[in-house]
Amino acid sequence: MIIHSPRSADRSFLFVLGSSRADGNTEILARAAAEALPTDIPQRWIDLNGLPLPDFQDGRHEDGDWPVSEAERTLQEATLEATDIVIASPLYWYTLSAQTKRYLDYWSGWLGVPGLDFKKRMAGRTLWAVAALSDEDEAVADGMATTLNNTAAYLRMRFGGVLLGNGSRPGQVRADERALARAKTYFEGEAPPALFPYETHEESAPV
Repeated sequence: MIIHSPRSADRSFLFVLGSSRADGNTEILARAAAEALPTDIPQRWIDLNGLPLPDFQDGRHEDGDWPVSEAERTLQEATLEATDIVIASPLYWYTLSAQTKRYLDYWSGWLGVPGLDFKKRMAGRTLWAVAALSDEDEAVADGMATTLNNTAAYLRMRFGGVLLGNGSRPGQVRADERALARAKTYFEGEAPPALFPYETHEESAPV
């Protein structure tokens, strides 16, 4: 499922849905956050379950051309068109879902595509994340946050952190009043530049 809204020259959001359940708690929370965005900011929603994306095969050090599927091309173009990318993945075994991880694995391949300049073009954009979890202690999602922060740091992106909500049964996140309140302001302001744990802001500044 791919949903488009009108484009704008300033800022555009790509929401990547990586749940194995349609209309799940993560998507509910992501849509609650998206509702707070100004109406003139375009949104594009892509459900990874609706794209027949095969497992990523790393051909960066192999000879010959690797075929690009229509699903990969759609995701690649959508990723590069967006100023803000929102990963919407439930917390599965304390990290990203398989669908979401597969999508990010393709970023590795795009880094080596001649002429694409993926790393250079992603620099300065913002990575966000939304996740539903069943545990009451949000610290169990620290692994997911670290994965996404380091991904953003490698590409010199900004990272807005992870908007978390509690929900296991269908629709349960709607009862998480704290998460819904945070969703209303999640996209406000500018996210900070992502840093590796060993970096400072001075070290990450462009020369």
